[in-house]
Amino acid sequence: MSTQQRPVVFIHGLWLHATSWDPWVELFRQAGYAPSAPGWPGEADTVQAARERADDVAGLGIDDVTDHYAAIIDGLPDAPVLVGHSFGGLIAEKLLGQGKAAAAVAIDPAQIKGVLPLPLAQLRAGLPALGNPANRNRAVSLTAKEFRFGFGNAVSEEESDALFERWTIPSPAKPLFQAAAANFSLHSEAAVDTDNSTRGPLLLVSGLEDHTVPDVVTRSTLKQYRGSTAVTELHQFEGRGHSLTIDAGWTEVAKAVLGWLDEHGL
Repeated sequence: MSTQQRPVVFIHGLWLHATSWDPWVELFRQAGYAPSAPGWPGEADTVQAARERADDVAGLGIDDVTDHYAAIIDGLPDAPVLVGHSFGGLIAEKLLGQGKAAAAVAIDPAQIKGVLPLPLAQLRAGLPALGNPANRNRAVSLTAKEFRFGFGNAVSEEESDALFERWTIPSPAKPLFQAAAANFSLHSEAAVDTDNSTRGPLLLVSGLEDHTVPDVVTRSTLKQYRGSTAVTELHQFEGRGHSLTIDAGWTEVAKAVLGWLDEHGL
């Protein structure tokens, strides 16, 4: 690394507040980076406030969120590393393809245009939003039971419930509808420039027990990059679900990401 600290921007996905990245931010700061975890546009500063102001994020789509982070990146002194989880991973991939980042890590990333597998577990995990077409322009909350299936299936019920109480917020349903219809839309907002060979390195991370973004989806995402000569790699974690960025095993994932960045001189 240069003497100037490399910016790292963490991007969360649906149903988690930006402060869920706080332990990662501290670890990356200790490792010599300049990390930040901005929320989505309209997202309140605290979990409680976000729960009370759900309508502030209702109707947000993938491009709205991508443009929001692009503007943040434009204000940084150097091209950042992006670390995104779930829909944050998809957004990190979009921004990397647009040349906005030095590298990106997409952890259990939401499916991009071109990804075809749609496992039953993924369908069930998306039902709280997709089950009602009227939700498209609403903000939707998960119940503890829904969170347990979609996020906390690989941890104890006690831990899942604790994570639910600590980090979950209402989130816009529109990105889920956009991703679900991506392969039927000529100009889908879930499209990523996967053929870009001049972009920085990309690491895809998969939890093998993930219900929300099953491993087969992440492996299919990897295949979408076969037209690019840029570095694209996959790291799979045994026994991990969608909560892998916030549960008791988060440091294993974070340290693997730091190791990968070091390998690539970032």
